[in-house]
Amino acid sequence: MSDLRSRGWFDAPSKNGILHRSWLRSEGLPDDSFTGRPVIGIAQSWSELTPCNAHLREVAEHVKRGVWQAGGVPFEFPTSSIGETMVRPSAMLLRNLVAMDLEETLRGNPVDGVVLLAGCDKTTPAYLLGAASTDLPSLLVTGGPMLNGRWRGGTVGSGTAVWTMTEDHRAGRMTDADLAEAESCMSRSRGHCMTMGTASTMALLTEVLGMQMPGTAELPADDARRRTTSHLAGRRIVEMVAEDLRPSAILTREAFENAVRVNAAIGGSTNAVVHLLALARRIGVPLDLDDFDSLARAVPTIVDVMPSGRFLMEDFAYAGGLGAVLGQLGDLVHRETIGVSGRTLDDAYAGAQRWNTEVIRDLDEPFQPAGTGTAVLRGNLAPRGAVLKQSAASPDLMVHRGRALVWDDYEDYLRDADDPELDVQPGDVLVLRGAGPKGYPGMPEIANLPLPAKMLAAGVTDMVRISDARMSGTSYGTVVLHVCPESAVGGPLAAVRSGDTIELDVPGRRLQLDITDEELAERLSSITPTPWPATRGYQKLYVDHVLQADEGADFDFLVGVEPATIPRRSQ
Repeated sequence: MSDLRSRGWFDAPSKNGILHRSWLRSEGLPDDSFTGRPVIGIAQSWSELTPCNAHLREVAEHVKRGVWQAGGVPFEFPTSSIGETMVRPSAMLLRNLVAMDLEETLRGNPVDGVVLLAGCDKTTPAYLLGAASTDLPSLLVTGGPMLNGRWRGGTVGSGTAVWTMTEDHRAGRMTDADLAEAESCMSRSRGHCMTMGTASTMALLTEVLGMQMPGTAELPADDARRRTTSHLAGRRIVEMVAEDLRPSAILTREAFENAVRVNAAIGGSTNAVVHLLALARRIGVPLDLDDFDSLARAVPTIVDVMPSGRFLMEDFAYAGGLGAVLGQLGDLVHRETIGVSGRTLDDAYAGAQRWNTEVIRDLDEPFQPAGTGTAVLRGNLAPRGAVLKQSAASPDLMVHRGRALVWDDYEDYLRDADDPELDVQPGDVLVLRGAGPKGYPGMPEIANLPLPAKMLAAGVTDMVRISDARMSGTSYGTVVLHVCPESAVGGPLAAVRSGDTIELDVPGRRLQLDITDEELAERLSSITPTPWPATRGYQKLYVDHVLQADEGADFDFLVGVEPATIPRRSQ
């Protein structure tokens, strides 16, 4: 492998080569580590503050075994790690930071290929973004979902159960003791959320995009096969370096179309929309918001997994996983795309079986019919679009007109929602604004507002909610998300007043504030945009440069690919 990028370090003449080699010898490396073996980076998002990724050091050891076995030299390195369960205001605020961290680490070091170890919601897309920008041979390994939560003889799903149980607790249907007991039963193994939240969704979409080894995304974190497949991933990345198989050859328009359609089939997270848009813009593939509606219209939801359905990811894995889904989708996906395995989608999943027809349904007897995936809405409230997850919404609210109740601050809403005197009716439309990429900042997962206590006591289980924020992939409800442009940059959402009438027509893909164009323009002319008042550090960089949701909420200066070359010498 005479053209290895790492040789620019280790074959350097005189003191430069001596410096690079001698300092690494302190790690106990033999001489032939510097004589043409491919150097494989293992990007590590392990952190004890990221519970979903807390087992990735063990995964890294299995990857290393495979790299050594195949003749490579592995180097594990850390990046920033972000856990959606811990980080405030949102891990999304730091997604671009992790992507930059990875990108600059790859650019500045003698790495020929990289294995990306991720799992929690934003670590997976962050690593994909950084790898796409450098375009080195790259392979992603996710940590896998937790085992099913078990409580009082039934299953409970991480995230999804949090929303349902806290609502029951606020309504007085669940005691403090019940809630504490359920909490301890919900996350009972290593791994990320075992519902079809963003972590599981992005793991599966990474695999169908071709950036993860076939048949690995759905394996539970504590399944021994995950360690085996991690070992095999270590072997495979060495072969990819020899083949010069890069993300730019894998992440094609056809691969993105497959991901959009599979997202509809699995009832995947709306967060996938933002991440796939950002990734496509990084790699230079044309993809826009409307593609998520038009490409998915012919695809039914065939996976019965929470939050849309009943089962959990462990059940999905044992039912046949992604391979079984692709088998049902047939010609709805492009079957000649190439992945990190070096094989076509058709070859990689040849022989995949389906073992449970309740969890993974037939295409002609789906869990939900075609056209019930992500809906892209437009109208005078969202001229650049908004999204709604139909599979998680209430059918009786898909066409709705109601009185708007507006909040500019999430904490204010939470206070008011518990007020028994709040003036709210079941048909009202709850509006939260100031929560988009520039407004909060980071576009947090707060759009699925908890229902007012007064409504819960009356037995109301869903209301229309509208926001420029996101919602967790584990959540559910008739929630309009990612309203674009956001209110903080002067988007029409900023002009809504409590008492206005809002019309939602999901079949017609329409979101409309019932005032004239002239009145809307007059209201907006008197409003001063109010981005988050960041004054320093990364938050200021973020607010100054983040793009809107329909552009993936990436940074304006990171769009596009700049392949990693050998940097200038430092000595």
